[in-house]
Amino acid sequence: MNVTSQPINKFVIVGGGTAGWLAAATLGNIFKNHSVQVELVESDDVGIIGVGEATIPPLLDTLAGLGIDQVDFIKRTQASFKLGIEFEDWHTKGQSYFHPFGTLGASIDGHEFFQCWLKTQAQGDNTSLMAHSPETQLAKANKFFLPFEAANTPLAHTKYALHLDATLVGQYLKEFATKIGVKQTIGHVEDVELGGNGNIQAVSLTSGQRINGDFFIDCTGFKGLLIEQALSAGYDDWSHYLPCNRAVAVQTENVGETTPFTNAKAQDGGWTWRIPLQHRTGNGYVFCSKYVSDEEAIATLLSHVKGKVITQPRVIPFTTGMRRKAWHKNCLALGLAQGFLEPLESTAIHLVSKTLALFVRMFPDRQLSPVLRDEFNRRVRTDYEEIRDFLVLHYCTTEREDTPFWRWCKQMDIPSSLQHKLDFYRASGSLIPGVEELFQPTSWYAVLTGMDVMPAHYNSTTDALESNKLQASLNSGQQAITQSVNKQPSHDEFIETYCRAPAP
Repeated sequence: MNVTSQPINKFVIVGGGTAGWLAAATLGNIFKNHSVQVELVESDDVGIIGVGEATIPPLLDTLAGLGIDQVDFIKRTQASFKLGIEFEDWHTKGQSYFHPFGTLGASIDGHEFFQCWLKTQAQGDNTSLMAHSPETQLAKANKFFLPFEAANTPLAHTKYALHLDATLVGQYLKEFATKIGVKQTIGHVEDVELGGNGNIQAVSLTSGQRINGDFFIDCTGFKGLLIEQALSAGYDDWSHYLPCNRAVAVQTENVGETTPFTNAKAQDGGWTWRIPLQHRTGNGYVFCSKYVSDEEAIATLLSHVKGKVITQPRVIPFTTGMRRKAWHKNCLALGLAQGFLEPLESTAIHLVSKTLALFVRMFPDRQLSPVLRDEFNRRVRTDYEEIRDFLVLHYCTTEREDTPFWRWCKQMDIPSSLQHKLDFYRASGSLIPGVEELFQPTSWYAVLTGMDVMPAHYNSTTDALESNKLQASLNSGQQAITQSVNKQPSHDEFIETYCRAPAP
């Protein structure tokens, strides 16, 4: 086996923000003791979109992989903790449910816990599925947990993520990346220079500086300066599945306790979010301009926020979908340049880190193997389509008919892949096993039961379990969760004791 004779010697990342600096930190960390150069070109007059302030648990693995201290990261980004998402008014007005991280119960004598729960429901028990979720019960009590004391308790495998300040995250990753040798260049890209083979050779700045490289990473946001404007990779518009096309965001002062979860509340033409950080709260309204004007959206958002408004409302247009080729020629698109799926399930940063991890696994040389490229693009598309289907699930299962937007959602056409999953679930009471999927069964079961989508029956193999013993086992597990939760500190108490950020 030979070492490649055509290694990539220089990466050029165009665009900063979370996506750009996460790419820089990842590649810089890999090549910190190597001759490969990583240079990031960042304009000084482009702001961060900053709506993706909630995350999911894989972020913590990404930070650990970089060797970043979690407590330091939390303090420096004014982060709070997130155990899941509370959904209000999605099924019908006045109804709410919780989508937790983690898993639900444990298998019983080889039978899936969800099937066991379905059996007890069929026999008259009305205990909610989420009573068996440690994350849900912690969130309901507005508590966090002591990870170092959770061993041998029902909280031992509790999963959490972070709410964070997107601007501070970008700054943190920039400092980290530059310390390990990533070169930062400030300037505005005026031109992208292509070679005879169609690959990018260099970018030119308005200052006249020319920056060449072997491989380029496009983190220029929705405009896709490299991947689309220069290379014409194409874009698949998914607005027919996810019609929301605008968001308005505003920040407020904190009021009351800091909740360890994101709130997503359905509104007449979309939904509003509330994300509490240590130093402020992020709020927004994701909506469809066909049903709600910008002025109406701003008014609705401002009428629902708590606390004094500290920023002017910003309206952000977007088109849900993805680039047809995330990797095209010698260019990889990341973040908004790669695609956009509304922030309902906080997947934006995860898609950046997972794309980078996949790219590293399939790392090319300058020959740019089409086999690697095509498989990479197939896998990225699979990730996007999985998340798309999960987001559509929240809308298409509504029973609301009180506004034109929700009537449209109830009657909408859905992807065939999602329809197949729903048909299988209704027939079997279970999910089709997937490979490397982000949303595991707990997530699907949480939304399906939360939206009152129930299967025709449970798996009859669970009838091998004696009913009274099964019910007693579930009752015992629920009580153990409650007892453990009662012993935990409040979310604010935990932050104050272990990771309080300095005042901004």
